Amino acid sequence: QVHLEESGGDSVQAGGSLRLSCAVSGNSDMIRTVAWFRAAPQKAREGVAVFVRPSSVTYYADSVEGRFTISRGDTKNTVILQMKNLTPEDTGIYYCAAKPTYTGVWFPGHFRTSDYDFWGQGTQVTVSS
Repeated sequence: QVHLEESGGDSVQAGGSLRLSCAVSGNSDMIRTVAWFRAAPQKAREGVAVFVRPSSVTYYADSVEGRFTISRGDTKNTVILQMKNLTPEDTGIYYCAAKPTYTGVWFPGHFRTSDYDFWGQGTQVTVSS
């Protein structure tokens, strides 16, 4: 099995930055794709960023392109979401998700919750104006 644990959520002012971390443990070598999703209050969970481990290719939602960066962390089994220029619309619970498959090209499943097999418990991000 695979266990995901998020950390780094906090409350910040608009324009601020946060760095979220997703630690992958257990049978982590099987994981090929790691993604960040978020759930704003009373809204469905939406994909934010995707990291494909074999190729280090990344994908971003239009709403965060240019402001968020997903990358491999300092340790092999950590994936980082660096967020800058945060706005109140970025408020929500941020979840790390992972799956043992990957593709070499973009496809909508990258941001589909049902495509992911493993999920963390989430970390709260609150951005105030």
